[in-house]
Amino acid sequence: MSSQETLFAISLFPYLAFLWFLSRCQQVPRLALIGFYMTLVFVAVTIPAGIYAKVEYGKTLANVDFLHGGAEFFLTLSNILIVLGFRQAVNSKQYEKK
Repeated sequence: MSSQETLFAISLFPYLAFLWFLSRCQQVPRLALIGFYMTLVFVAVTIPAGIYAKVEYGKTLANVDFLHGGAEFFLTLSNILIVLGFRQAVNSKQYEKK
């Protein structure tokens, strides 16, 4: 296992801790929390897509456009959910002030 792969695997633990604490915080918008969890879906899709790209095409995932685009879709979706969740929370706070 290369140092890059090791670092990637180790970085998962702080993110899981972040999700654990975030899910216990009552102030985090539910939609944003779902978005943060969707980042794990992105990781879960990206790993097998990267392996497939290497085995079938002999290239990295970034160089196989249809696989890379499919995997990046999940990152885009998670980012949209996070933004919409926090936007919804900000809008509801502004509505409460009126």
